Amino acid sequence: MKFWRRTEKKHETVKEVSPDTPSVSQPLKAKTTKAERRALQEAQRAAKAASKGYTNGNSAVAESGKASPAKSKKQSSQKKDGPPVTSSVTIYKKSGNHPLEKERKKDPPPQRMQFDDQNRVEKAKRRALVNQTEARNRVEIFRHLPQYEHGNQLPNLESRLFQLDSMHPAVFKVGLRYIAGDISGVNARCTEMLRALQDAIIDYSTPPEKVLIRDLTAKINSYVSFISECRPLSISMGNAIRFVKSRIAKLPLSYTDTEAKTALCSDIDRFINEKIIIADKVIVGHAITKIRDGDVLLTYGLSCVVEMILLSAHDLGKKFRVVVVDSRPKFESQALLARLIAKGLSCMYTHINAVSYIMHEVTRVFLGASAVMSNGTVLSKIGTACIAMVAHEFRVPVLICCEAFKFHERVLLDSICCNELGDPDAVATVPGRMDINYLDNWTNKENLQLLNLMYDVTPSDYISVIVTDHGMIPPTSVPVIVREYGQEHYIT
Repeated sequence: MKFWRRTEKKHETVKEVSPDTPSVSQPLKAKTTKAERRALQEAQRAAKAASKGYTNGNSAVAESGKASPAKSKKQSSQKKDGPPVTSSVTIYKKSGNHPLEKERKKDPPPQRMQFDDQNRVEKAKRRALVNQTEARNRVEIFRHLPQYEHGNQLPNLESRLFQLDSMHPAVFKVGLRYIAGDISGVNARCTEMLRALQDAIIDYSTPPEKVLIRDLTAKINSYVSFISECRPLSISMGNAIRFVKSRIAKLPLSYTDTEAKTALCSDIDRFINEKIIIADKVIVGHAITKIRDGDVLLTYGLSCVVEMILLSAHDLGKKFRVVVVDSRPKFESQALLARLIAKGLSCMYTHINAVSYIMHEVTRVFLGASAVMSNGTVLSKIGTACIAMVAHEFRVPVLICCEAFKFHERVLLDSICCNELGDPDAVATVPGRMDINYLDNWTNKENLQLLNLMYDVTPSDYISVIVTDHGMIPPTSVPVIVREYGQEHYIT
């Protein structure tokens, strides 16, 4: 009997609390602020904890449960009659110290645009100046990268030359050259982009009722967006753009337009001179010390730094041979081979499929790089990883020649997440062989996709040393360069 009476009292107390809970959730139907919703959630949790306390026979929790619904009723009445409830969240908002600020700082930086997101792609198309046509046979594993048909952008863009009033002619010209493929090489692309931005800054004038820092930054963003539509930006170009934006943000408000433009143009000239031109000379001075008489040096692709190293070593009178390795579809190494032969160097030319047969004669491998990541991996022309792995298997040292402004704090483990896709028709044809036409009209075959990757990632295990303008370092020391001579170093 006593047990039955106690359970009956429990049910009565639960019935007393439960009618209050609908009043807590009722104000959610009206339009409420974030602080009000947070207060209601706390009241609901307290009511729920109170109900659990009654079922377990805990009277202390039951008392707190009675107090919390009353408090929630009072808050709901204040929402209907008076001003909104001021909670701890609103206090933090007024003071400017948000409790989640530390957690937000730990969030990763925003990623590049994913082209498999239909909503973002549609928004980007509405803002785009270059009319792109999506490829019909897209490679599924690379759907997050832009895959457009090549060959139809240039005529369409040239016809709109006098219609784009917001685009500076120098930036427009660089974009056309990017689409046509007239500018190749990371250093050349970065230098041409900075020169175009410099011309745009010279012709800039602050509109009335506008601030130079904000308006010029918006202009630079529109120019960079147009350039990236013509061809995706490289990592080094992204570092250069961040440098320009940081210099704009640090301009004193007391500067006139003439003073600000003079300072920015001087900073861009200093960046090109110090980070590219002088850096290449310093790299050449370090790398020459690793070349000895009788060496057989192997290089792959078209790297301006490696070319300078080979020519400088030859001018110093060192006796060595060069093995130039090339690959389809662009055969970029043929231009390097022609210049080396013209200077009198002894060279051998082969394709990448024969590199394992020639590697036993090689004593050093000199390679260029498009970027070096924080974990020591090297992003470079497709095929570089194959050369490095074969050299590692034959115990041949691999030297990566790269300027420090190409270093980036990002970490890459593969060449899928971050890459660039070239023209798939380039791998479907063989230059000089019109009779080989097995892949003609390949776009009409739905079950056939052609992949032309531009870059690959070389793991740090296959790299002996990285020659930079800060000295010769192992791949494990790349984070030190990024930290000590990274973004802050370029901003000074």
